[in-house]
Amino acid sequence: MRNRISGIAVACSVAALLGAAGTASALEIAMVHSNAAAQSDQRTKAGFEAWIEENGKTDWNVSYLDSGGSGEATASNIQDAASRGVDAIVMTMADLRASRAALDAAKAANIPVFAADSGYVEGIVVDVTTNNWAMSSDVSVYLLDQMGGEGNLVFFRMAEHHGTRKRGDVMASVLKEYPGVKVLAEHNIDYNAFFEDTSRTMEDYAARFGADIDAVWAPWDEPAQAVVNVLNAQGLTDVKVIGIDGHPQAVAEVCKPESQMIATVGQPFEKMGGQIAEWIQAIVVDGKPAAEVIPTKTVYMDAPLITKQNCQEFLQ
Repeated sequence: MRNRISGIAVACSVAALLGAAGTASALEIAMVHSNAAAQSDQRTKAGFEAWIEENGKTDWNVSYLDSGGSGEATASNIQDAASRGVDAIVMTMADLRASRAALDAAKAANIPVFAADSGYVEGIVVDVTTNNWAMSSDVSVYLLDQMGGEGNLVFFRMAEHHGTRKRGDVMASVLKEYPGVKVLAEHNIDYNAFFEDTSRTMEDYAARFGADIDAVWAPWDEPAQAVVNVLNAQGLTDVKVIGIDGHPQAVAEVCKPESQMIATVGQPFEKMGGQIAEWIQAIVVDGKPAAEVIPTKTVYMDAPLITKQNCQEFLQ
C-alpha cells in the first residue's frame, strides 16, 4: 500500500484479525481516521469491526489510515484510497473542509464515502453523528448551574473539528446569559497533540490563577481528564470540570465522588461504526439505492447527559 503522508499509516486486514484469509472477491474498505490516538476514532473502529465479526464478513478487508489530526493528511489519505480503487471509504471524526478534491476523486471512481461524526459535506453519502449543539447545551448549562451562576471559568475550545467547534459556540452563547461567570482564560487546543497541549496549558493556568479557578469547560473527555490530572497535581480539588463523549474512563472519573469531573455526555461511537458497516452491506454489497437505505444526509443518535447522580447506569 502506498502511503502519501509523512504521518503514520497503518494497514491491516479485518479478515486476518478474524483468522480468515481474504479472497479474490473480497470487499476492500479504507477507514481514514482523523486521529487514531483519539478514543472516539478507536471506539468507532471497534464498533465497525464488531459488526463485521458478528455478521461473519470474513471477506471484508479493511485498511486503516491515520491522519494524525491533520486536515491535509486526511485529504491525502482519501486520495490514496480512491487511487487504490477500494469499494468504500469510511471517515472517522474528520474535518472534511480541506478534502474537496479528494472527495471528488472518490466520486469520480464511484467509491462511496461514509462518515462518522465528521459533518456532512457534498461528496459523502452520509454522516452519522450526535447533535453537538444539544450535547453542549445539556452539559454547559449543567456546569454553569452547578457553579450557582457565578465564579471563574477556564474555557478550552477546539475549532478544527465540526463537533467541538459547535460545542464551543453553544457554550459561548450560553455564557451570555450568565453575567456572574467570568472567563479567566480561553485556549484553542492543538489537536495534533491534544492531551499534551491541554496539560501544558492547564499547568500554566493553575500557576497563574490557582484557587481562583472555579470550573473548567473542556470540549471532549480526554482534555477534561488532562485538566483533572493537573488540578490533582496542584491540589486544586474544588474545581468543577466537564467533558463530552462518555468514554469509559471518563464515566468512571465522573463516578468518583471526590473527582472534579462532574459530567460528560455519552456518545454511542460503537453504534456509529456498526451502523456504517450495516449501510455498506446494504448499499455496496446488496446494491440498494442510498436514498432508500438512509433517510437523510445526516443521521443523529441519542447522547445522554451523565452526571454523578446517574453515572452508575453507564459504567462498563
